[in-house]
Amino acid sequence: MVRVPLTPEERQRGERFGALLRQARGERSMIEVAAAAGLSAETLRKIETGRAPTPAFFTVAALAAALGLSLDELAATCAEGPNAAAEFRRAG
Repeated sequence: MVRVPLTPEERQRGERFGALLRQARGERSMIEVAAAAGLSAETLRKIETGRAPTPAFFTVAALAAALGLSLDELAATCAEGPNAAAEFRRAG
């Protein structure tokens, strides 16, 4: 099976997701957050740096739970850019 290359938009979404995770992690170590989510620190590092821009749903859900993030807000922020979360909150 051949993997289809990611579009520039998919790469940017992955970068936004990684930045959001780093911000939400705050002072917590990567190892602490990865363990809480049931992931390896290397997997979290790849996601945070954009090297793994399309993680599986259950990986995203585990990270959201470990960081206290809402899946809805996380999706809104990552899908459309930095202003999307504010627009999502106003619409909800």
